[in-house]
Amino acid sequence: MNKIVAYSRLLRIPGIGGLAIPPVIGAISVGEFDIFNLSILFSIGAFAALYGFILNDYADIKVDKLSEDLKGKPLVSGDISKRTALIICVLFILLSFLFIFLLWYKQNIDYLKLGALLCIILAGVLGSIYDFYGKRIIGSDFLVAISMALVFLFGALSFGKPNIITWVIFLLTFNNLLHMNAVEGGIKDADHDYKMKVKNIALSAGVKVRGEYITIPNSFKSFGIGIRIFSAILLFAPFVFFGYTYYQWQIVILALAIIGVLYFSIKLLNIKKFDRSQIRKYIAIQSFLRYSLVPIMLISIIGIKISIALIIFPIAWYIVFTPLLGEKLFKPRM
Repeated sequence: MNKIVAYSRLLRIPGIGGLAIPPVIGAISVGEFDIFNLSILFSIGAFAALYGFILNDYADIKVDKLSEDLKGKPLVSGDISKRTALIICVLFILLSFLFIFLLWYKQNIDYLKLGALLCIILAGVLGSIYDFYGKRIIGSDFLVAISMALVFLFGALSFGKPNIITWVIFLLTFNNLLHMNAVEGGIKDADHDYKMKVKNIALSAGVKVRGEYITIPNSFKSFGIGIRIFSAILLFAPFVFFGYTYYQWQIVILALAIIGVLYFSIKLLNIKKFDRSQIRKYIAIQSFLRYSLVPIMLISIIGIKISIALIIFPIAWYIVFTPLLGEKLFKPRM
């Protein structure tokens, strides 16, 4: 049972519902709704995301050992060996290309699919560079943000030519990953990153942990809020700048969801005491609110039923699988 739990934690089972969804939304943005194809894309998204996370765990073992809260991670505790982690990463690479073959089986390989293939390969390369060298390069968070945005674009290019909505979501995906890594991750790991002389935006901006307390400079707060405000503008862009139709109630719900994300972003950026449990809670709530933003934006474009399904799916997945690992809801191990 302990091994099962260890592997489930390594594979981020509760989070897969959200981690694997970008290429699915990419395909939907260009009008692809076939359940089989979307299921294949979901699997590819899962393989790509988990490859990046597990490789990052492998590369960060020494750093993670410096934090008491992270010593329970499977690779840090030794419950799973480093060799096994690398084997799993290679397996996910092979499975990704196998599923791409299944996705395009008996289809013409045009310039869009070649572009999709380039996106998934480049995403893997950039993600790997980030995993191994990201802590030595200030601003490397941009690499992993581009990587996930390319995975999203892979889903779109697999079935059609990107449109305005596709490019808006591409930028939103980039923004969200940048905030997650540079801002949320920078704060969450500030208590031990400096011990390994990690070079990242948070530490370079002056984020410091002294004893039980954390200092977050205004410049870093502005950076974090700036990303969120840019995302808010992007979410309204299809309706304000490109003439897409919308429901008035849709705009109200979208505005409330954005306010919720901004509220918990501000709460995180203004913490005074370094409480990892509280930090995890703020990050988790932001994540689930963030998952709802794009589906809400898409309601008048793809229909209410599909949008609701996209909102509910990652949250339901998380709620179902989290208790099975003995974890508390909205307080993930990170």
